Amino acid sequence: MGRALPTCAPCLCLLATLSLALLVSCTSTSAQRADSLSKRSAHLKMDQALLLINNELPYEKFIVYWRSDQCYQCLYQTLDQRMESGSDVVVVDTRHPVTLQINATSGNTELCRIHYSFREFGNYSLWVKTNHSRTKDVTCEIIMNQNPGYSNLPIVIAFFIFVAIFIALSLGSFLLRLNTVQNWLCKRINPVETDRLINSELGSPNRADLCSQDAHYTTWNTVPQRLRSLDTFRGLSLIIMVFVNYGGGGYWFFKHQSWNGLTIADLVFPWFVFIMGTSIHLSLNSMLRKGNSKWKLFWKVLWRSIQLFLIGLFVINENYCRGPLSWSDLRIMGVLQRLSLTYLLVSVVELLFAKPIPDPMPQNRTCFVLQDVLPYWPQWLIILVLEAGWLCLTFLLPVPGCPMGYLGPGGIGDSGNYPNCTGGAAAYIDRLVLGEDHVYQHPSSNVVYKTTVPYDPEGILGTINSVLMAFLGLQAGKILVFYKNQHKQVLVRFFTWSVIMGVISAILTKCSTNEGFIPVNKNLWSVSYVTTLSSFAFFLLMLIYFLVDVRRFWMGGPFFYPGMNSILVYVGHEVFENYFPFKWKMQDNQSHAQHLTQNLVATSIWVLIAYILYRKRICWKI
Repeated sequence: MGRALPTCAPCLCLLATLSLALLVSCTSTSAQRADSLSKRSAHLKMDQALLLINNELPYEKFIVYWRSDQCYQCLYQTLDQRMESGSDVVVVDTRHPVTLQINATSGNTELCRIHYSFREFGNYSLWVKTNHSRTKDVTCEIIMNQNPGYSNLPIVIAFFIFVAIFIALSLGSFLLRLNTVQNWLCKRINPVETDRLINSELGSPNRADLCSQDAHYTTWNTVPQRLRSLDTFRGLSLIIMVFVNYGGGGYWFFKHQSWNGLTIADLVFPWFVFIMGTSIHLSLNSMLRKGNSKWKLFWKVLWRSIQLFLIGLFVINENYCRGPLSWSDLRIMGVLQRLSLTYLLVSVVELLFAKPIPDPMPQNRTCFVLQDVLPYWPQWLIILVLEAGWLCLTFLLPVPGCPMGYLGPGGIGDSGNYPNCTGGAAAYIDRLVLGEDHVYQHPSSNVVYKTTVPYDPEGILGTINSVLMAFLGLQAGKILVFYKNQHKQVLVRFFTWSVIMGVISAILTKCSTNEGFIPVNKNLWSVSYVTTLSSFAFFLLMLIYFLVDVRRFWMGGPFFYPGMNSILVYVGHEVFENYFPFKWKMQDNQSHAQHLTQNLVATSIWVLIAYILYRKRICWKI
């Protein structure tokens, strides 16, 4: 009998197809609406709206300034100069609420000010006129000329499609495990195929099938002991990262925050670092128990770190569209480079003091509560020393032309007093060590804060805090090993660590975006950013561990599969980003629906590739 098609693969294809069909229908609807506004919206891009400025002041000229709520302590920027009565059309930003300030050109006195949230692709009018009852008073009023529609509709539709498919797959997996359903299937189809279908758990290969060894590929002959929740967590972070890197449908909340604060895009890289730390402890402990020497493991760790770093250099310095690449502007640091250095440092710290933990772990110690912490106090001491070094360099290192301990974005931020101080000590160290031409030239801060100096969010100083993030993930690995098969103890400790990190974050940030001692900042990889994201990571890992490994309500699909091949998926999605079928020419380059369709299809293809590789027992490891 021929081999049946695995259930999960067509479901993923169906997911992408349904998303594509529905989102294209949204595109046509948007296009029809755009036709009615063609005279106005032809020049608009995403995150923009049209504003018609009307001057009804007799013999008065004025200037319109604007400032985004997202731009903390920023200078007002000129939006339009209305030299005489009449009207003029300008483009305004719609990502965040803005404040418009109208100043008279004579004496530059403020006439009026208005705070407003513009909607994407909207058409508005600003009326500046005198109060009829008091001719010396000037009033400002914004009127919506035409309803711009709901630009977030495509992402809402896509979300419900994914949720519906996820529920359907989970329900099908649950039903296939019921005895009544299994008996019913046995009576109606071939028993061999029934057993294969049930054991596959909607596309997951039978564990017995994974025990065979192939001479050319790495296989998972230890899958029965592998925690699916870890690969699921890693895969979830990776898939969101791929979707964000492909554009996130063009939505601003899928792009990195300009400076302080968080968006969805800022969550995933620290989570990936966190789960890498968890895997480091599990892997090294397993190899130490098998009798491998620490020196042998060190050389293995070092070689893997070198490979990661070199692959990172290859990925971020592509030249197929720019001609031959010059060594003079080669970017040195990047995501994989940060991962390689973090992996090396955390692994060395672990190897220095690690001892193989027996299986099962004896639980007759006098201090059962802290047995996963107290024996490792030298490791904690090293991490605290590193963190003290980050604090000293950040707040005490003199930076030419900048105030001591500056954490701001520079540019027009901080009233424009420090335009070339973006990143403070972190940027200064990168320029000093790497050279200005070898750091990232287009940081996210230039979008809102109009910065002009290069800044690398994966720079040298931030690596210290990524080590802290991975070490907290290492702690999660110790919990899993020390309390193996004690699910309640694992869940309680994950929750406790989540609360502890959350409390530390609340103290450091004063529960605010910009007013804390150390704001949450992805560009700086601030310590509050690490504590906040590790709090989220512990809590999310607790939920996934409960659902996947404890109660088995969910087998981790579809995130489990890319989690098993994370390096291949990450490198592949970067290398083939601009190739079909991951990208194609769109009819409307300013349509969220078309961007979202393209990005979801591309991301789903990588999930499908990871699933096929899993079925064929292929895993790319370095």
